[in-house]
Amino acid sequence: MKVYSTADFGVEMKSDNSPLTIADRNAHAVIINYLNATSIPALSEEDVEPIPYSIRKSWARCWIVDPLDGTKEFIKRNGEFTVNIALIENGIPLFGVIYTPAQDVLHYSVPGVGAFRCDNAIQSLSADLIGKNAMKLPLVTPPSAFTIVGSRSHSSPETEKYVAEMQSTFGAVDFMASGSSLKFCLVAEGKAHSYPRFAPTMEWDTAAGHAILVASGGNVVVWPDQSPLLYNREELLNPWFLATR
Repeated sequence: MKVYSTADFGVEMKSDNSPLTIADRNAHAVIINYLNATSIPALSEEDVEPIPYSIRKSWARCWIVDPLDGTKEFIKRNGEFTVNIALIENGIPLFGVIYTPAQDVLHYSVPGVGAFRCDNAIQSLSADLIGKNAMKLPLVTPPSAFTIVGSRSHSSPETEKYVAEMQSTFGAVDFMASGSSLKFCLVAEGKAHSYPRFAPTMEWDTAAGHAILVASGGNVVVWPDQSPLLYNREELLNPWFLATR
C-alpha cells in the first residue's frame, strides 16, 4: 500500500507481457521470508528462477503464492488486487488466504471448519481477534437470477458462449465483473453462482481461492471434463475451469 500511494510503481513487463511493479517484488520478499520459517517449500509467481518440476514433484506439501494478484488492477488503482497464499497437500488446496489490501478484507479457509471473511483485518492484528471478528461463508443466499462473475481484464469467446448457454437454461442471467481472485470470494460469499474461466490462469492465481470456495461449500473443476483441478503440476498453466457453489 505504500507503493500504491506513490506516483511511480516502477512498472516493468515480464517475458509473458504481464506487468510487474515494486509492490509485487516487495510483497514476495516479505511473504517468502515468513513462509521459509515453516520449512514447507514455497512456489511464488515472483520467484527469480522457476523451480523445476524435477524438484517440485517430491513436494507432498507446498505453499503457492501470488504476492500481488491483479497487478493490472493495481496499476489502474481500482482496488481490486489481492495477496494469495495457499497450502497444497498432494495436489489439493488445503488452506487458503486472500487479502485485499485496499479494502482491508481477509478471506480464509480452515480445513474441516469452513471459510470466513474478516473486515478490518489489519485492526484485528491477531489470529484470535480475526477469528472472533470473522463471518462464516456463504454470507448470503445466491441471488434469484443466475449470476456469473467474470474477469474485468480478460474474457474469451468461450466465456461468452457459456453465458449464452446459462441464459438459455435459466432465462435472465446477471453478470458481475471483478478483478483478481476476488471472483472466487464473490462465489464463496454467495453473491454469484459461478465463475467460468476459459482463458489462461496460473496455479498461483487460483489455489487460495480454490481452497476458500471449497471450504464454503463450493467446487472447482476442470472444464469441460469436470475432473478435479490439482496443483503443483509439471505445467503450472491451468486448464480451463469452472468454479461454482
